[in-house]
Amino acid sequence: MRTHLRTHALGRGPVAVTALALGTAGIAGLYSEVPEEQAQATVDAAWDAGIRSFDTAPHYGTGHAERRLGAALRGRPRSAYTVSTKVGRRLEPTDAGGDDLANGFAVPATHRRVWDFSADGVRRTLDASLERLGLDRVDVVYLHDPDDHAEEAFREGYPALEKLRSEGVVGAIGAGMNQTGMLTRFVRDTDVDVVLCAGRYTLLDQRALTDLLPAARERGTSVVIGGAFNSGLLADPKPGARYDYRAAPPELLDRALALKAAADRHGTTLRAAALAFCAAHPAVAAVLVGARSPHEVSDCARQFTADVPASLWQELRETGLLPPEAPVPSPVPPEEPS
Repeated sequence: MRTHLRTHALGRGPVAVTALALGTAGIAGLYSEVPEEQAQATVDAAWDAGIRSFDTAPHYGTGHAERRLGAALRGRPRSAYTVSTKVGRRLEPTDAGGDDLANGFAVPATHRRVWDFSADGVRRTLDASLERLGLDRVDVVYLHDPDDHAEEAFREGYPALEKLRSEGVVGAIGAGMNQTGMLTRFVRDTDVDVVLCAGRYTLLDQRALTDLLPAARERGTSVVIGGAFNSGLLADPKPGARYDYRAAPPELLDRALALKAAADRHGTTLRAAALAFCAAHPAVAAVLVGARSPHEVSDCARQFTADVPASLWQELRETGLLPPEAPVPSPVPPEEPS
């Protein structure tokens, strides 16, 4: 299955991404083990679906995501895809043994993570990522979750990324977080090309609508939305479903079930509505989805390109399930007969 996916430039720079991108935490064994061949097949399915933008990080399975993504892309034309990775968690070898499930990944604990947003740490972390990926460059580098390291991230980490961009080592720079406040500061106070906002602009959480998205629109900064399903709750709402990596509280489960019932009434799926909502804001360049199998990534691609009836958005606004100021997809005009 090949879908038509638009591409969007990141900020005012040279890097463009497909409107749907693949995140690689899943193929690194998030929550449970993923065999090598399944990881390869997942990336292959993304490619077959038209996805040409891939996001990874050293944190994901202590390097497993980067190694597996690099192996899966080997042999593909380098100019045909974009890769983003992250800095701020430097990996150091350890002989502690055991697994990495305390950090969410079902892989052997061969490395430990060290927070490091120093200029030297940024360079060392990126060099190690390039080695794992088997690439001589990446297209985008994000400062990864600098929540508790703001001073070092702004004083050293960001200038280091700016220098890498000026040297042509990377094409675009930014920050990726699960909050909007500091991302808004990056947009307003620095010259980032893009920010990755995870979980804070979804059908269940529109916090980014207050500060981040208006600021990005004003500054011409691109936004990539991650966590469109809020860790799974909007993909399949049921007892035990995850929200922000832990069991969803009852009130959010009830809201997700109400959203699903509305989508069902209008002949679409909650997954399609969740992805369409994230993509509809004019500041959003791409929606990043995680997948751990070919079926999951193919389903995401189908849902992303599905038509969502305008009547659903009208009902969600009328019932208070969606704020009236949140942008929704514009109806696609019918094609003129040729």
